[in-house]
Amino acid sequence: MIICELNEVHCLVGRGRRARSILYVEHLRLRQGEILGVIGPNGAGKSTLLKTMALLEPPSSGTLLYRGQPVDPARVPASLRRRMSTVFQNPLLLDMSVFDNVAIGLSFRGVPRKERSKRVNEWLERFRVRHLARQRARTLSGGEAQRVSLARALVLQPEVLFMDEPFSALDFPTKAALMEDLKAVLRESGTTAVLVTHDFLEATFMADRLAVLVGGELVQEGPVPEVIARPTERAAPFVNGWKSMATQAISQPKTGASPHVFPEDDHLEAARSPRTGA
Repeated sequence: MIICELNEVHCLVGRGRRARSILYVEHLRLRQGEILGVIGPNGAGKSTLLKTMALLEPPSSGTLLYRGQPVDPARVPASLRRRMSTVFQNPLLLDMSVFDNVAIGLSFRGVPRKERSKRVNEWLERFRVRHLARQRARTLSGGEAQRVSLARALVLQPEVLFMDEPFSALDFPTKAALMEDLKAVLRESGTTAVLVTHDFLEATFMADRLAVLVGGELVQEGPVPEVIARPTERAAPFVNGWKSMATQAISQPKTGASPHVFPEDDHLEAARSPRTGA
C-alpha cells in the first residue's frame, strides 16, 4: 500500500528571474509500514522534502497524493493532518509536566480523560520514561526530552511519523539506546516513518529504504543495501564518502561522542548538477 506519492514536485525560493530551485523530486513513494531514510549533504533539500511530505510547506508545483487521493497543500483537511506527527531535532517541550506534554494533543482532540491517561502512560512506558511523568519537562536531559517528544507524537497514533534529525544532539550511547527503542516501537505499532539524517549509522540501522538528495534533487532511492552497494553516478560521491567516513569513525577509539558523518561539500561537486530554468 502506498501512503504518500510525489510526482514532479518542485520547490522554489524567490520570484521571477530570481527564483531558485531548492528541491525537485520527479517521483517518490512512501510505502505503508516502512521507514524511509532521507540523506544527502548540507543544503541538499532534506528538510524541505520532509516538510513537503508532511504538508507543512506547499511545493511550487507538482502533485502530492495520500492513499491515492490528490491533496491541495494549501487546503489540507484537518482529518488528514491528524494522521501525521512530526518530531524535530529540538524536542520543543512546553513548561509543564512530562505527562501533560504528552497528553496535550489528546486533550485538543477531545479524548476522554480516562482514555487519555491510559494512552499517555502506555507511551511513556514504551519509551521508558513513565517514572518521569510528574517531572517538569524543562528539567529533563536531552535524551529524556527526545523520548518524551517521541511519546507525544506517537500517542496520537499517527499513520506517518516525520522526524527531522531527532538524534543529532545526543551522545552516542544515548542515541543508540533511543534508536533501538524507537525502531522496536515503530515495528510493533506498524507506523510508517520518514527520517531525515546526516548520520550513516542512523540511516543504515533505522531505515528500510533510502532517498538520496544532492543539489536539491532526488538522485536515487531504493532499499538500503542496494543504495549503499550500488549508488548511482550522481549519488556515488556522497554515498561513498559518507560510507568511508563512517568506517573511519567506527574504527577510531570511542571518546563518547557520536560519530556523525558529514562529507564535505567539496567532495560532492561531481554529483551536483542543479536544474536550470527553474
